[in-house]
Amino acid sequence: MDLGIRDKVFMVAASSKGLGFGIAAALASDGAKLSLASRSADNIEAAASKLRETHGVGVRGYTFDATDAGSITEWRQKTLADFGRIDGLVVNAGGPPPGQFDSFDDAVWTRAYELTLLSAVRMIRAVLPAMRSRRSGSILTVTSTSIKEPIEGLLLSNVFRSGVSSLVKSLSREISKDGIRINNLVPGRVDTERVRAIDAVNAGRRGVSPDEQRQAEEANIPLGRYAIPSEFGAAAAFLLSDAASYITGATLLIDGGQTKSLW
Repeated sequence: MDLGIRDKVFMVAASSKGLGFGIAAALASDGAKLSLASRSADNIEAAASKLRETHGVGVRGYTFDATDAGSITEWRQKTLADFGRIDGLVVNAGGPPPGQFDSFDDAVWTRAYELTLLSAVRMIRAVLPAMRSRRSGSILTVTSTSIKEPIEGLLLSNVFRSGVSSLVKSLSREISKDGIRINNLVPGRVDTERVRAIDAVNAGRRGVSPDEQRQAEEANIPLGRYAIPSEFGAAAAFLLSDAASYITGATLLIDGGQTKSLW
């Protein structure tokens, strides 16, 4: 399928590795141009170089801090200066720390809010003027299954990622008149460094090997395995593309059928 994204420009946050890089790779494979951003200058340049070499497309890497409004604005300005347009945005950031309610003071709540919810608000706000000027654009947030089923021990994620989901649904009605779509993409267990690290920690707590921990996790997934990043990336590229031109305000789960929520 031709997604209609060749030479379009997509900003992808937190894209030096993991899910963000998987999305960037999928977009690049269809000829899109990419503005990548990450905290680490070395990591983001390595990711950009790999995509340029593999797909031969225009890719630039920038450093940014998802919790800093000025940093997000600077990323937007550099993207426009280097590419001249913005056709799509992937909102992505690291998750807040795990823990129970009694372990979080106001400072922890504030940091989680800035990282998970306010960063989404700021990234979206940053790109809307450029998209409105062209009367087109697509925005995608990478969120969590916690918006469907709260995850034990991830209270901060449960609260603020649900806020992102509500933002997307509400905003989809406001910006549709400007020709802009916005959707949520929800990963289940995708085989990334972060998920493998989480499995290793959980394996240690249970006194089992990482392989045994993974087998236990896969037993709870109807499709019986973890996703690979390219599968997640392909779904993201579709939602960002013209092939999904009648989809907005939606939430798509890429979880192998694991989430039991009906909605």
